[in-house]
Amino acid sequence: MNKIGLYFGTFNPIHIGHLAIANYLVENSDLKEIWMVVTPHNPLKKKNTLLDDYQRLHMVHLATEDYLKIKPSNIEFNLPQPNYTVNTLVHLKEKYPDNDFYLIMGEDNLKSLPKWKNYEVLLEEYNIIVYPRISKGKIPEHLKDHPAILKIDAPIMEISSTMIRNSIAAGQDLRYFLHNRVNQYIDEMGFYQ
Repeated sequence: MNKIGLYFGTFNPIHIGHLAIANYLVENSDLKEIWMVVTPHNPLKKKNTLLDDYQRLHMVHLATEDYLKIKPSNIEFNLPQPNYTVNTLVHLKEKYPDNDFYLIMGEDNLKSLPKWKNYEVLLEEYNIIVYPRISKGKIPEHLKDHPAILKIDAPIMEISSTMIRNSIAAGQDLRYFLHNRVNQYIDEMGFYQ
């Protein structure tokens, strides 16, 4: 079985924090690849600042095209919306039976996991790789030592897409927070201004 990490996100835009975490995990684990799953709409987030699905997917392509272990995925684009992670994982398991899928999330998402649809199924059927984040709130007791949750001692990357969008709107130059090709594309298209 190929071990594949699934890193879900709106990637609005994808930034060096996303890339650094994915790079670290694929190089420091037995994951064969990481798929950057572009989420059309996270049910727990507002959609008003979200770029078009294909524009965000294109930015993920631009950021990952020269690194074969990280791949963009549009698997959720053709699933019913709003989509839920549990549904996507069932779909992927049916479509790729030879792959063993691992869910990748930040510690902040682990804290909100009990709000996710059928989160108990995720814990029963999949392993969840959790990377550290500085965030408020506590991890629920029943998740602290859960056997399906694998905490990774990855670098803490406190960069957010919201900060990047706000900085671009304020006219700031954030070239070192974005992959060069992504930065160029955002500039050419006038996104987030």
